[in-house]
Order: sequence, then C-alpha cells, then structure tokens
Amino acid sequence: MFLRWFLSIFLNAITLIIVAQLFDGFHLEGFGTALIASIILSVLNFLVRPILIILTLPITIMTLGLFLLVINAVTLMITQGVMGSSFEISGFGTAIIAAIVISIINTLLNRIATD
Repeated sequence: MFLRWFLSIFLNAITLIIVAQLFDGFHLEGFGTALIASIILSVLNFLVRPILIILTLPITIMTLGLFLLVINAVTLMITQGVMGSSFEISGFGTAIIAAIVISIINTLLNRIATD
C-alpha cells in the first residue's frame, strides 16, 4: 500500500512538472518542490476535498459533476498557498485549466504504470 501511494506521489510530481512546462502562469522551482507539492496535494485530497464535496453537493449534482474541477482547482490553490513562492499559480482560471490537464495526465500515467 505504501509503495502504491509513493508511486502515486511520484507520478503526480511528474504531472506537476509537465503542467509547469505547458503553462506560463504555473511555476514550480524544481522536482523536489513538485514532490513536496504532490505530498501536500495528496493530504489535501484526503482531508479537505471530501469536506468540500459534501458542502458543494447540490451544485455538483446540478452541474453533473463538473463542479469537481473547481474543487480540484481550489485544492491546487490551497497547495500553492501552503508552498509559498516555490509553487505559484497566476490565477484561478489557470488553476482550473491546470486541474483539467493534471486530471488527464494523471489518468494516463496511472494507466501506463499499473498495466
């Protein structure tokens, strides 16, 4: 179980580096920063994301689940706030687009890694 979590953290860090290369408004200082951001994001997804999902359940249902992208962007922005200047996102719009791209790349990398 620990190995699977570590693989997930590692793949998420790679995804964050890829997204940082794709967008000017998404900045990471290096792979170490990406690993720390990935760990923080993992903890936030475990602790904060379920609370946000429950609190926004009506709007999530009304948008057929698309509001989950906003929740993912919020967790990215919280991670950025915790990390300080080593991890910066220029705005909420960038965070939403980055959340979409991160979801797609993570899905692809996890499928490749688990097959």
